[in-house]
This record gives sequence, structure tokens and C-alpha cells, in this order.
Amino acid sequence: MDPISILIADDHPLILAGMTSLLATMPEFRLVAQATDGLEAVALYRQHRPDVVIMDLSMPRLNGVEAIEQIRAEDPSASIVILTTYQGDEDVFRGLRAGAKAYLLKDGDSRQLADCLRAVASGQQFLPAEVASKLAERKATSQLSRRELDILAHLATGKSNKMIARSADIEVGTVKFHVNNILAKLNVASRTEAATVAARRGLLSVF
Repeated sequence: MDPISILIADDHPLILAGMTSLLATMPEFRLVAQATDGLEAVALYRQHRPDVVIMDLSMPRLNGVEAIEQIRAEDPSASIVILTTYQGDEDVFRGLRAGAKAYLLKDGDSRQLADCLRAVASGQQFLPAEVASKLAERKATSQLSRRELDILAHLATGKSNKMIARSADIEVGTVKFHVNNILAKLNVASRTEAATVAARRGLLSVF
């Protein structure tokens, strides 16, 4: 059986070097190309058509999510693994929604990497338990309306209801109504806790 061909896209030289060294110890995988930004990743995918792409989310010129979208637009069968430092479940969701089949943290071990690459190359999804649990938390987040997300962003900056009302051009009573809904949907007891949960889940990066 031919080795599984791999393209790595990451703008950190140490990560690229580490991944290259790691894959070199695994005969079942073959590294065919390295990209240091999203545009280069798209171009190299087009050139090599690897079995699996390992894609960082945060890269110059074209970020990982945009690169995934472009690659999947050209080849809907492309198998892509997101490799990144955990940034919140919103980032996980965006990457998976763009078409990635797996999500790995950069501090994961070699066994997990190998298991992931095998699974994705065979057309399966692969999500570590800690990532899957974070995605499960997103259920409550998805129930927040756009207005509630907007109020939550204001709330996280420490604004009072009156200040939020002025910024959002709505009545103070309406702000209170939305804040109460936010607390209930996030299952928290205070505005401070809501802001903490919002930061942990990556909700504030939506704006």
C-alpha cells in the first residue's frame, strides 16, 4: 500500500520542523509539501492533491478557515485536519463547518496524530474527546439570537445596562430582558460569569 500523502500548512517554522520530523518516523505517511500561509496551501494542494492536509487556523494572507473553504470548493472530497492551539469552540465550529474532518491540538501526542491521519484518509471524522465536549457546549450558544450575541459582547466589556442601551439604541428594559435570557441560556448566575463563559467559548471573536 502506498504511504498516505500529507501537506502541512503552518506559519510557525518550529511547528513545521517538528511535524516533518515526526512524520519522518512514520513510514505509513509521506510529506509531499509544506505551506507557510493559506494562499500557498491552496496552491500546493492544487499541485500535489495530497491524501490529507494538516491546516493551521491562524496564518497570514489567507487564514486556515478561508483556505479550507477554497480547497473544498475546488475538491469537495479533500480531507483536512485543523491543527492549532485551542482557541474556543467557535473556532472549532468554523473550521468544521468550512469542511475540515478533524481537529487536533498542537500539544497532542504522536499516537493521536497517527490515528487522526489514518481516520481522515479513510474518509472518517476524528475529534478528540476534549474537543467533542466543547462542541457539545455550543448547543446553548447556538440558541442565542443575534441581538443577544450583540448584547453579550457589550456586557463583556463591563458596560452597565444603561450604557448598553445607549450603544445599541434600545430601551434599558429591553437590555434587561436580553441579559436575563443570556444568563438563562448560558446557564450562569451573573454578568461576570456570562462574560467568562463567552471568552472561554470564543463567542466574542464573532464580532
